[in-house]
Amino acid sequence: MSARLIDAHCHLDFDVFDADREDVMSRAAAVGVGHFIVPGTTRRRWPNVERLGRREDVSVCFGLHPYFLDAHDVRDLEALDTQLEAYPDAVAIGECGIDARLSDIDRQWQLFDAQLRLAKQHRLPVVIHCVQANDQVAKRLHQLDLPAGGLIHAFAGSPEQARRFLDAGFVVGIGGASTYERARRLHRAVQSLPDDGYVLETDSPDMPLSGYQGQRNEPSHVHDICHCVAALRDQPHATVAAHSTATAQRLFRLV
Repeated sequence: MSARLIDAHCHLDFDVFDADREDVMSRAAAVGVGHFIVPGTTRRRWPNVERLGRREDVSVCFGLHPYFLDAHDVRDLEALDTQLEAYPDAVAIGECGIDARLSDIDRQWQLFDAQLRLAKQHRLPVVIHCVQANDQVAKRLHQLDLPAGGLIHAFAGSPEQARRFLDAGFVVGIGGASTYERARRLHRAVQSLPDDGYVLETDSPDMPLSGYQGQRNEPSHVHDICHCVAALRDQPHATVAAHSTATAQRLFRLV
């Protein structure tokens, strides 16, 4: 694979892209985004994700997202195991994780722990949604010592929290939040990361960049995120693009 930009986390399977998905992906390609990692969020959406995975420029993951807790049941975990067996090209388990803003934290942890065990069993990286739970999730990841590490998607924590995730064998995802002037703590974290400690992502259609509030986000904006990160790290845009792409390739075992 070339050293073009990779959007390491985008929900191109979502219905909001149904009317213009090809145009969205063409706009991304026009600014140098050559590959897309699309995570699954619910069992119902896995077939849509799998169809996208037939494209050469898309790699996919399957998981059960905490935001959609009411959509999951215990049978979905067995279905996830079966899905991973049936689709060996999956590059990770996810999106899964903990969102402390939401209710039923105990059930979130049960679902998350089960997916972490599957990641260990299948020797796959994990794509983790982690909101207001960085310290707790980092502690759990250190306890498990997962063989393939993973991605802390949409990282918004401190340099110290980033280091704990890196020490657990994970990388952090840097997205639209980094483009906001008020995100000073995140800026310090971005500046502190080693060159192989991050990937760039959009979380499209969510997490719009500064100046795009209220608009649908899309993968072409990873180009703008790269410029922001380059400025924060005092590195050329091409250097940040090359580092983030190489890290995504290593993490997801892209060829």
